[in-house]
Amino acid sequence: MRRVDRTLRQKVHRNRVASVGSATLGVLIAIISMQASAESHSNQKSDCAKPLYLTFDTGHMAVAPLIADVLRQENVRVTFFAAQERTQQGDGTLGEHWAPWWRARAAEGHMFASHTYDHTYWRADVPASTGGGMHFRVRPSAGPQAGQDAVITGAAYCAEIKRADDRLKALTGVDTLPFWRAPGGKTSAAMLKNARSCGYAHVGWAPAGFLGDELSSDSHPNRQLLAKALRDIRPGDILMAHLGIWSRQDPWAPAVLAPLLQGLKDKGYCFRTLAEHPGYTDWIASHRGTPSRRLPPSH
Repeated sequence: MRRVDRTLRQKVHRNRVASVGSATLGVLIAIISMQASAESHSNQKSDCAKPLYLTFDTGHMAVAPLIADVLRQENVRVTFFAAQERTQQGDGTLGEHWAPWWRARAAEGHMFASHTYDHTYWRADVPASTGGGMHFRVRPSAGPQAGQDAVITGAAYCAEIKRADDRLKALTGVDTLPFWRAPGGKTSAAMLKNARSCGYAHVGWAPAGFLGDELSSDSHPNRQLLAKALRDIRPGDILMAHLGIWSRQDPWAPAVLAPLLQGLKDKGYCFRTLAEHPGYTDWIASHRGTPSRRLPPSH
């Protein structure tokens, strides 16, 4: 009987050792796999000899889910510049209706920056009548003052940039980039200086990076826009399109987006967010989350 008990104990011990060994091996394999994945990702970044920086400005959002699908399928990360614009569905691009969409993009590793809250166009510099400094004539295309010209202070325009920035942080739960993009790309040397003084560097786009989705689909059909982009884009270019354009009858995305990404990859291009743009890394390091970007709203 003692011999049987001893034999059973030996079998149990061997099974435990085997189980522990198997579990340990599993952990080791998982660690090695994670390290290999990290090294592969690092190598992909270091091997990116022809980077492109795809960006999207907000729009009517009807095509936003389709754009997200293409980006996910192509494993491309982009930078979104967002304003609170009118949408075909919901309460605006930065409203609660679209909050899950923004959170999902943050989880996928995309980056975010301000496009001004009310999509506020710069119209002209207006020297201050007293005390020096510069005011600006602006016209928002969204919000309660849409379509109306107003003259505001530099601090007020900074608050307009920051308002969209703060809303993006609240929606996504991640820090934003210390950038802004002027609606229509319209700005001035004084406006650029003003925005930088409150912690925001302006980011436009390359000439070839204007992807043409704002243009009439009658005079600029999708096949023409695709061919032009594939022909003219060069390494280092910042590209710009929208999350829907009201006036375009034949939507640019996803009809052009998917073959564009595939075609550029076939030509050896790779995609990065603006967080990885060498021209902005020093600015990001010195301004991301700094007190200058937490100025109180001004009147």
